[in-house]
Amino acid sequence: MIAVDPTDSASVLAAFGALGVLAAIFAESGLLVVGFFLPGDTLLVPAGVLCAGGAHDAPRLQLWQVMLCAAVGAVAGGQVGYLIGRHGGRALLNRRAGPRVKRAVARAERLLARYGYGKALVLGRFVPLLRTVLHPAAGALGVPARTFALWQSVGGVLWSQTLVLAGYALGASVPHIDAYLLPLIALVVVLSLLPVLVQALRGRRARRRER
Repeated sequence: MIAVDPTDSASVLAAFGALGVLAAIFAESGLLVVGFFLPGDTLLVPAGVLCAGGAHDAPRLQLWQVMLCAAVGAVAGGQVGYLIGRHGGRALLNRRAGPRVKRAVARAERLLARYGYGKALVLGRFVPLLRTVLHPAAGALGVPARTFALWQSVGGVLWSQTLVLAGYALGASVPHIDAYLLPLIALVVVLSLLPVLVQALRGRRARRRER
């Protein structure tokens, strides 16, 4: 029996391959609370790396399979998250969410109000934590279904394919990069958190100006 840690990208990829990508991205994109603990960026980039074979090694994963599974998981997960928010409403978000989730929900609401539905749904995909609550929040706030389906699909495909292809390009250009998946995952985590840190600094500066 294979022991799998769902929060560990290397473990998920080793056990399930492209299907693991589909399941993890689906859950992160649509299942509130649970999605916070699953890899997103840190799964797609290593998956892309494993699709690039070396000079004497065959690729461990097939690029087309990973890209397809990533896109399907992102788009389908987003739609499920929207339906959860649409039928559960704000009461669901407030009742079942902890402080961390509530902060992310509030941020999602600000993003939708500031940038509009289309831009917010695309940009929100690239921000960890935010993309997990953005879709339920959009459903709870009554974003039109057609508008949501269009822009969340654009954002989901753009986000998932960009990261997979970035990993593939890295794996194809750097010899034996797959031997350093753990440091690579750590680097991806740091890079993916940069937007969060930038937003936090902007918020702190704004509060200082108000004072």
